[in-house]
Amino acid sequence: MADPVQTQSIRYSIRKLNAYFGKKQALRNVDFDVRSNQILGVIGPSGSGKTTFLRVLNRLNDLVPGFRIEGKVELDGRDIHGPGYDVIRLRRKAGIVFALPVALPMSIYENVVYGPRAGGMGHRDDLDALVEKSLKSAFLWEEVKDRLDMSAMRLSGGQQQRLSLARVLALEPEFILLDEPCSGLDPVSTAKIEDAMVNLKSRYTVVLVTNNTMQAARVADQTAFFLMGELVESDTTKVIFTKPRDKRTNEYITGRFG
Repeated sequence: MADPVQTQSIRYSIRKLNAYFGKKQALRNVDFDVRSNQILGVIGPSGSGKTTFLRVLNRLNDLVPGFRIEGKVELDGRDIHGPGYDVIRLRRKAGIVFALPVALPMSIYENVVYGPRAGGMGHRDDLDALVEKSLKSAFLWEEVKDRLDMSAMRLSGGQQQRLSLARVLALEPEFILLDEPCSGLDPVSTAKIEDAMVNLKSRYTVVLVTNNTMQAARVADQTAFFLMGELVESDTTKVIFTKPRDKRTNEYITGRFG
């Protein structure tokens, strides 16, 4: 019987990817596919290339002076580095949530509608519905529904992180890129972020970079292990955590290094 993780359609196809920041090589000959409607956990020690890989998917690395790649990254069969490719649309399609919460200095409501309003959505009823839908998907609605006019800066760190997720969701992306979204959060806030991820994969493809291997074990459908810029191996999360092929993977997930 075919594994349901491997039968999902391929969205990103990455072949012979090498990435450089100036003379420093961050990724080495990465071959990988990102499939639809699953959570991909990306694990590995600090400096292994996890965040660089994540930011390749929406070309955020391009904003860093001296960054360049070799190889090919295709999304739905199109080279995202090809001539004429719409980078702004790509970044809207692949929204990112960073490790540190980024709440804008305005109300909770205005944080959520900031992007859609800038994109031309103006009808109040539409905005209201979008705010409720986005906050519910980020598991934040019940906590803030009666104080949407309150400054987002007054929210706790965990709430601000879920607000950051709601702001991404309000743009109606296809991919949600999470760069250590639970770093520094308490266990309760971490659990809510994880619950949100699991619920969101039915509608989105989620790529989660995490230094917490147990988090990947809990929520990821597929896990990729990076080490010193190399993709050591990837497989279903069950296989990676029970029968990894590479000794280095086993040593990392059992805490012998990293």
